[in-house]
Amino acid sequence: MSKTDELRATFFQESEDLLEQLTDGLDEMSGGEVDPETVNSVFRAVHSIKGGAGAFALDAVVRFAHRFENVLDALRNGELALNGNVLDVMMRSSDHLTVLLEAARDGSGDEEDAAGEPLLAELRALTGEEDDTPAEVDVDFTPMTLALDEFSGPAASELRFSVDFHPNDELYRSGNEAVFLLRELCALGEAEVDCDLSGLPEFDSLDPEQSVLKWHVALQTEASETALREVFEFVEGLCDLTITETAGDGTAELPPLPDLSGQSVTETTASEMEAVDAPAPSAAVNSSAPALSASPAAPDKKVAADSAKAQPVASTIRVDLHRIDRMINLVGELVINQAMLTQAVKRDGISQGSDIDVGLEELRTLTRQIQDSVMAIRAQPVKALFQRMSRIAREAGTDTGKTLRMLTEGASTEIDKTVIEKLADPLTHMIRNAVDHGLENAEDRISVGKSPEGTIRLSAAHLSGRVVIEIADDGAGINREKVRKIAEEKGLIAPDAQLTANDIDNLIFQPGFSTATTLTALSGRGVGMDVVKKSIQSLGGRVSIASDPGKGSTFSIVLPLTLAVLDGMVIEVGGQTVVVPISSIVETMRVPTDQVFQLGKNNAVVRIRGNYVPIVDVGAVMGYRPPVDITGSHVILLVETADGVRAALLIDLIHDQRQVVIKGLEENYGQVPGVAAATILGDGRIALILDPSAIVGSGAGGGAVLSTPIAAE
Repeated sequence: MSKTDELRATFFQESEDLLEQLTDGLDEMSGGEVDPETVNSVFRAVHSIKGGAGAFALDAVVRFAHRFENVLDALRNGELALNGNVLDVMMRSSDHLTVLLEAARDGSGDEEDAAGEPLLAELRALTGEEDDTPAEVDVDFTPMTLALDEFSGPAASELRFSVDFHPNDELYRSGNEAVFLLRELCALGEAEVDCDLSGLPEFDSLDPEQSVLKWHVALQTEASETALREVFEFVEGLCDLTITETAGDGTAELPPLPDLSGQSVTETTASEMEAVDAPAPSAAVNSSAPALSASPAAPDKKVAADSAKAQPVASTIRVDLHRIDRMINLVGELVINQAMLTQAVKRDGISQGSDIDVGLEELRTLTRQIQDSVMAIRAQPVKALFQRMSRIAREAGTDTGKTLRMLTEGASTEIDKTVIEKLADPLTHMIRNAVDHGLENAEDRISVGKSPEGTIRLSAAHLSGRVVIEIADDGAGINREKVRKIAEEKGLIAPDAQLTANDIDNLIFQPGFSTATTLTALSGRGVGMDVVKKSIQSLGGRVSIASDPGKGSTFSIVLPLTLAVLDGMVIEVGGQTVVVPISSIVETMRVPTDQVFQLGKNNAVVRIRGNYVPIVDVGAVMGYRPPVDITGSHVILLVETADGVRAALLIDLIHDQRQVVIKGLEENYGQVPGVAAATILGDGRIALILDPSAIVGSGAGGGAVLSTPIAAE
C-alpha cells in the first residue's frame, strides 16, 4: 500500500469518529440542548471532514460539507434560529454526508452526489444563498494596507496568551480556511488580531498558490493552552504555530504593522482579504466564506468551552484488525496449551503444592489476564451501530410517511467487533419491521388516544456474561388472529394446531411469512424475520418476542460477548465429553430423588426450592444413548435459557470448569441442532459446545424416566 493510500485510509477512519461526534451533537440539539459548545463541536466535525476531503480531491464531499458548514456557522453566530425544520435538514444532511463518505471510499461518488442536490438546495435556502456557483469577487488592486478590526474584540486589560499563526500552502489546498480557525480562537475569549503583511510581495510577483499572510493574536481567556492548541489540531503540520503565555498584569506588546513606504491606505474586509490570500484550488470554498465576527464570547460560552476542552484526552493508536485477529488466535492456542499442561500434570500424578503445580497455576492466571486484555482490545461500544440504526429508522419513517422518535440506551455497552459487524443486517431488518409493521400511522394512533409520533427504543446491556439488545416500539402489537390465519393459509401450521400466544408470535420467524398486503421497498417479499433468526443463531444467540396488543412489541436478542473464548463446564454424557457455557448454568446438584415427580409416560420434573423444573436428559436428546433412570447416579445442571426458561439438564459426570477456545462448525461442517460450536480439549480431542436453549427446546417432550414412577402432587 502506497503512502497516499495509507493516508486516505486513515482519513476515512478518522471521518468515522468525526461523524460519530457530529451525530452526538445533533442528538443533543434534538433533545433541546443548544449549548454553544455543542454547536461548535458539530461545526468542527463538519469542517474537519471537509478539510480532509479536500486533501484527497473528494469534490462531492467538500461541496456538500461546505454548504452544511455554512448553515452551522449561521446557527452559531445567531443568524439562524434552531427549529424543527432546521434540525430535520441537519439530521438528513448528516446522513447524506455519511453516504457521501461511504460512496467516496467505495468509488461511487457521482451518483450519490446527484442524489444530494435537493438537500443542497435546502441548505442554501436556510442561509439565503440562491445557487451553488461561487460568486466572483472584484478586487481593487490599488496598493493598500489591511485593517482587520472585524477580527478584534475589545481591548483586553490582561492578556494571557500570545499566538503567532502562519498557514502553509498545504493548509489551503486541504480545504481548510484560516478565517474559521481564527474565529474559533477568538471564541475562547477577548482577542486582538493583527495581520503581518511583511511577506506580501508586489502584485506582479504575487503567486495565488502561496500563503503569505501571518497573524498575531493577543488573547485573554479562561481556557488553558491545551484548549488553544486544540483549535489548530486538525491543521497540525500544515502551519507554523507558536503559543506563548504572557504576563497576567500587563498588556502584551503587539508587533507593529509593516511600513509600506508611502503606499495609499484603504480599508478592506476580511472576505476581501480571503479573496487575495486563498489559493485557486479552494476558490469555490473560500470565496463564499462568511465574514469573521470577533465579538467577545459570552461568559457562559467561555466556561463551557474551557470545561469541555480541559478534560484529559486518552491517547490512542490505530492497529490493523488482522493483527488483532492473529493475536486472538495465538491467545486461543495459548489457552489450549495451558489446558494440555494441566491435564499432563494430573496424569503424571504430580502432587499439589509442588513447584510445577504452583508454576502452572501462575501460568493459568497469566493466561486468563492476557485473554481478558486481548478481548478488551477487540471489544467496541455499540454506539456507532446504534447511530446507524437511528439513520435507518429516519429513512424508514420517511418512506412510510410515519412520524417517529428513536431512543437509544446503553450505547456504551461493549461487545466483540465481529459480533457488531454481523449484527448490523439483522438489526436493520428489525428496525424497518418495527417502523413498517409495528408503528401505526398518525391517524390510527390519534384515534386510540396515542401521540401521533411513534417511539422506537433500541437498548443494550450486559447480563450474566452475555449482551442483551432490545428493539421495542409503542405500536399496535402483534395481531395474533391475523398471524395465525396467514400461517394457516401458507400451510405453515395445521388449522387445528393448539398454539400458545408465544407460539403464534414466533410464527413471524417462519420462512416466507409476511403480513404485508402490498409490496413495498421495506417489506412484502416474505424475506426478513427468518433471516434475522438465522443470523442471530449463527452468532450463538437467541431472539425472542414479547407483544402486548395495542401497546407494542419488544424483540430481545441475547448474544455472547465474544466469539473467541468462553468459560465452560466440561461434562460427560453417554461416554461423550461435551462443554456447557458457564453463563447458562445457575447451579449444579445431585439428583434429589425424593423431589422428582413423574408427569405422563416420559416426562418428569424436579422440585427445587418450591419451584417445579422440567428434567431434560441431555444424552437422550443428543442421541448418545436411550433415556436413563433418573434415580440412578446422575447430576443435574440447572440452566436458564435466553428466554428466562429454567430446566434441569440430566448428565452423567462433571469433569472440570475451564476456558475453552470456540471453533465454529458452520463453515467447515454445518449447523448441528443443539450444538453452538466446538473446542479442542487439553488431550487434543474435539468436544462439542452445547447450546442450552436449543437442548431445552428439543427436550420439551421429556426423555427422562423413573424406575419407580412417583405420582405428582
